Amino acid sequence: MLQNPKQTKDEIVQWIRDYFASSIPNACAVVGVSGGKDSSVVAALCTQALGKDRVVGVTMPDGKQPDIDDSHALIEHLGIKHIEVNIGQITGAFLNTFSSIDAFKEITGKDGLVGEAKINFAPRMRMSVLYAIAQSLPTGGLVANTCNASEDYVGYSTKYGDAAGDFSPLANMMVEEVLQIGRELGLPEQLVKKTPSDGLSGMSDEDKLGFTYAQLDKYIATGVCEDLAVKEKIDRLHVRNLHKLQLMPSYKKN
Repeated sequence: MLQNPKQTKDEIVQWIRDYFASSIPNACAVVGVSGGKDSSVVAALCTQALGKDRVVGVTMPDGKQPDIDDSHALIEHLGIKHIEVNIGQITGAFLNTFSSIDAFKEITGKDGLVGEAKINFAPRMRMSVLYAIAQSLPTGGLVANTCNASEDYVGYSTKYGDAAGDFSPLANMMVEEVLQIGRELGLPEQLVKKTPSDGLSGMSDEDKLGFTYAQLDKYIATGVCEDLAVKEKIDRLHVRNLHKLQLMPSYKKN
């Protein structure tokens, strides 16, 4: 828990200003807006740091997105620029292509992409869209990463998808701390309190993970988890997904 959410919020805002000033002055922040707490908080922080004219909120429904109104509400609340790119046709064509490749069927034993391979395509496509927009802006753009420390700890992100980006305001903030900052920013309560979900699997984040964010945050902060099965699962996920947090290993010649 943050002892002084306002101070932390102000420090992140200044950190964003300093990063942009030292990287690409006058560039815009490009934020994928899902309507969830993380992207809402990041978009609000960028708006305070850079001004609404230097933030571009991007919505990327995959066909129809049931909670797209939450994304639009956040964009209207902040008054930022908005681009909507529906990736439905792209993902559909991609998945159909794999279904028609005989060699893929022979090597994998599958008739097309399934499971995590299928679920993870949309986040990777969305990150491609964000970079395409950032590189098209007259002043240049830097893509915001919207992951938080709790989800990063257990690898609850897509490598080269939502785990990518140019700067990460919340990488060291646990879920409860993100909520504190969201309230400090005066975000609409329905966005701050919204049940988090990946928007891909049809499950809430906590249902998919198999434990609550409160359990995860407590374990990260204190090392204490009363439920042994949950502790073992968190430890297992953390070790298995460390590669998402580390630089790509490379051979170093003598």
